[in-house]
Amino acid sequence: MRKRTLGFVALGASAALLLSACGGGSSETGDGSGSGTFDLGSTEVVNPSEVTGGTLKYAIAGDFDSTDPANTYYAFNWNFSRYYARTLLAFNPEPGDAATELIPDMATNLPEANDDFTEWTIQIQEGLKYEDGTEITAQDIKYGIARANFNGGVFSEGPQYFKSHLDQADHNVYEGSDPLAGFDSIETPDDHTLVFHLKAPFSEFPNVLTQPQTAPVPVDADRGELYQEHVVSSGPYKFDGDYEPGVKLNLTRNEHWDSETDAVRPALPDRIEVEIGVSQDEIDERLVNGEIDVDLAGIGVGPAMNTRLVDDESAQGNLDNPYSGALRYVNIHTPIIEDVACRQAIMYAADRDSMWRAWGGATGGDLATNLLPPAIPGSDPESDLYPSTDNKGDLEAAEAKLEECGEADGFKTNIAVRVEREKDVQTAEALQESLARVGIEAEIKSFPSADFFGQYAGSQDYVRENDIGLSVSGWGPDWPTGYGFASKITHGDAIMETGNFNTSELDDPEVNGLWDDALETEDPEERAAIYAQIDTLVMENAAILPVVFDKTLIYRSDELTNAYYQPAYMMYDFMALGVDRG
Repeated sequence: MRKRTLGFVALGASAALLLSACGGGSSETGDGSGSGTFDLGSTEVVNPSEVTGGTLKYAIAGDFDSTDPANTYYAFNWNFSRYYARTLLAFNPEPGDAATELIPDMATNLPEANDDFTEWTIQIQEGLKYEDGTEITAQDIKYGIARANFNGGVFSEGPQYFKSHLDQADHNVYEGSDPLAGFDSIETPDDHTLVFHLKAPFSEFPNVLTQPQTAPVPVDADRGELYQEHVVSSGPYKFDGDYEPGVKLNLTRNEHWDSETDAVRPALPDRIEVEIGVSQDEIDERLVNGEIDVDLAGIGVGPAMNTRLVDDESAQGNLDNPYSGALRYVNIHTPIIEDVACRQAIMYAADRDSMWRAWGGATGGDLATNLLPPAIPGSDPESDLYPSTDNKGDLEAAEAKLEECGEADGFKTNIAVRVEREKDVQTAEALQESLARVGIEAEIKSFPSADFFGQYAGSQDYVRENDIGLSVSGWGPDWPTGYGFASKITHGDAIMETGNFNTSELDDPEVNGLWDDALETEDPEERAAIYAQIDTLVMENAAILPVVFDKTLIYRSDELTNAYYQPAYMMYDFMALGVDRG
């Protein structure tokens, strides 16, 4: 997922208006067409339509971390890449409680496991084709997974579930004449069967098969890092020209895609266009004016437009305000702020109320005091190891912790933020002001979101060389369990030199052991109890400062069809969308 002076969003009457609308008021859309009431898209399909054709227009303030399915971890990109990269499994394309159920995509059925969940077998459909008409094989999927995880460090942005769990010795697909020689942890007994061999039980493994890294890649087409310029399509759209970082990405129809093989993508538009590097304020204005259809980042309108829209009664029918399932938080980098008492001082000193308001107050989400979001089994949102009156911070407790860690007069550090994410910046400013009350001087450093984890806050060398003690972040579940949510941000094995999403670099033996125990636990309730223990231990380690259980305020135009919130991606389901400008 992804991030976001002191400028707080106005509440008061605005919040009252939204709460009233949440109760089911019948607000018309801005132009009177009546496409829905406030927040309708959180639970229903808004403006359902089978109209095909037209151009669906996206814009984004930042950029893709990579258009290569092997090398991405942004939620919006996992969502968007499905236009051109099919996966083995998918999430159910419908709103509501069933949205996170698994269904086949390229596969014929869900995978079958052996008795101890260390071997999983799955078949793919026959006759699937790339954009050039050649057939997709199981070997292409095996290669796609291998190159994403066993590449000698060529890719650093994507998840490493396969590398962590496959029973595979060291390997590098870019060495030797045969890239898969010795890569035996995935068998392909025929062109349509894959057998995954894991080093230990993993009862939640099917969820990993929804990820972009299971997209097929023809060996002969792979260009390493340059493959992102023109990914070979297995989906309904293909690149129209090359991807131009910082500028644009355009997609047009792939005539070799067969809709009969695809239960996930109706592929309504004729063309998809993405403008890159557009300021958030401009995106918001153009959304409301109908010049673009979707903010690709999926994090909702910026603070200025948020304030404007919540005060505009005529706009309520064009707004959705769903819980994203994400946690917005601040990493406390343990190699920089090594003493746990110093980290706990930050936890106590933080004015969480001001940080919550910086994120958007009532429309931004619920103030968070623990790690796991409420929808994740094992979460206890009432838990608070660092309580304070009105959540304004306990300065006496903070000062006591500073004295305990030998920094009674405070200390200096830096806070890393993504420059395009206004809410991230405002959250950092609120924290900066909070910490100054106990002598902790934190300077805010801004970086581009596309490289935030690869080169800056997620680069061990950069963090150490530039004293990055804190970074504003956000995380949503790769799938809706404790493991799917938090293992990659708190397990020591997830720490990487670059592209590091365990950005606090927490490497606690007890936490690591509990994560490993959960993988071998079949009973979901027993796993949830383990996840609750991990939540408490992460808070005791003061490695993560929770800010908000996120809600997003999303504007949808009357021309956008089939809009509904997909919690698996924490935004609209891009695959369902169409446009009807008639």
